[in-house]
Amino acid sequence: MKLVPISSADSAGICARLTVPVLAFGGILMAVTQTVVVPLLPDLPRLTGSSPGAVSWLVTATLLAGAVLTPVLGRAGDMYGKRRVLLAALGLMTAGSTLCALTSDIRILIAARALQGAAAAVVPLSISILRDELPPERTGSAVALMSSTVGIGAALGLPLAALIVQYADWHAMFWATSALGAIGFTLAWWTVRESPVRSPARFDTWGALGLAAGLVCLLLAVSQGGQWGWGSAPVIGLFVAALAILAVWWRQQLGAKAPLVDLRLASGRRVALPHVAALLAGFAFYANSLVTAQLLQAPVASGYGLGLSIVATGLCLLPNGVIMLVLSPVSARVSTAYGARVTLAVGAAVIALGYVLRIVDSRHLWTIVLGAAVVSTGTTFAYSALPTLILRAVPLTQTASANGVNVLMRTIGQSMCSAAVAAALVHHTTALDGVRVPTLSGYQLAFAMAGTIALVACATALAIPSDPSPDGPRRTTGSRGAAQETPLKGKS
Repeated sequence: MKLVPISSADSAGICARLTVPVLAFGGILMAVTQTVVVPLLPDLPRLTGSSPGAVSWLVTATLLAGAVLTPVLGRAGDMYGKRRVLLAALGLMTAGSTLCALTSDIRILIAARALQGAAAAVVPLSISILRDELPPERTGSAVALMSSTVGIGAALGLPLAALIVQYADWHAMFWATSALGAIGFTLAWWTVRESPVRSPARFDTWGALGLAAGLVCLLLAVSQGGQWGWGSAPVIGLFVAALAILAVWWRQQLGAKAPLVDLRLASGRRVALPHVAALLAGFAFYANSLVTAQLLQAPVASGYGLGLSIVATGLCLLPNGVIMLVLSPVSARVSTAYGARVTLAVGAAVIALGYVLRIVDSRHLWTIVLGAAVVSTGTTFAYSALPTLILRAVPLTQTASANGVNVLMRTIGQSMCSAAVAAALVHHTTALDGVRVPTLSGYQLAFAMAGTIALVACATALAIPSDPSPDGPRRTTGSRGAAQETPLKGKS
């Protein structure tokens, strides 16, 4: 049999067809990497010989690193090439997973988890690449899928980690994510073309440092406030420092020739309101993830818990990821027909409806799974609409940095939700076999807070100015139907 070599044109065609699934795989992998450590948290103090407080930094370090690096890497992608920065983020994530697999030292594990936080930039960078590379008729569904990968990966990560932890050494979990990360890096290197859209300028180092310092102070205070005490000197000092640093940073950004974040553009209603909605949607969505697993695993003696294992809990949450995967193209069609602001408003209203169901009945398995599924449905619509609103409101040369800020706002919202839910559960407890456990009213209060925030997000979405053009900013297309602006010569 005669072998026919693949021509360069055929190879380019294959890569073009694989761009969307490869980028989506990277987004799912990012969410899986952030989630897999959760089932390990109760056992890690014993496994690493450290305190529960130290172990909690395995989550905090990833959160802080992701929050700081997402807007910074987004801006770097706009300036130096999105493919290049995307590969760097995937490489750091894979290196962090490998380092976690090689050690049991809590200090090294925390540093490695911080490296994994760089993967948070994968989603905004990928969304920007999709806008640059795909024709307009394919952009909506691809961006919706990319935005939904956060929920899909979170739903897949918990059962995957639970199975590995139950039947293998805990390091095997990180070896698995290392292998998946290497595959994702290789596929992205092979299939993703460097975008011709650039915004050449000198990188705003002072802006990046100021934003990093302000965000670290803010998120550290929010994430550790419950443990350190909201009225304690360290927490109050961090909030004051965050306010002072971000005020100076804001002034510096307004005076910079090439700012890290274009605050004049971001202050306009068409950009500012989607950022506010992202913060609110992040808060509303995250309560579902935080509380559902706790309800399912709560002891039966509590009067409401089902006493499920970690594996069974993960399997109950798995439908949420399937829902987000299936409904992402539907949400894109709704945005095309009625506008992304309508999709965002509908999504937020559905999230609120899901929490009403959770308040009415959270004692039976089927109602818990149904309520969580309704919240996931609304999250799919809301999260798919947010990047579309941003893409239609900013120039081509700022898509990665603007979406990076939008993802950052989601992260801040999730951090605020985590603190609020923890406060609600701590103040509504009862004694059970000598141990304080949350009451059902505490969980219902958390649902009520998240549902109220979802309604505020709905109102915010309706206040966003409608897009005068269904296709957003005018753009030219290249040979692959890709949006182009300031094309560069040669290949990066």
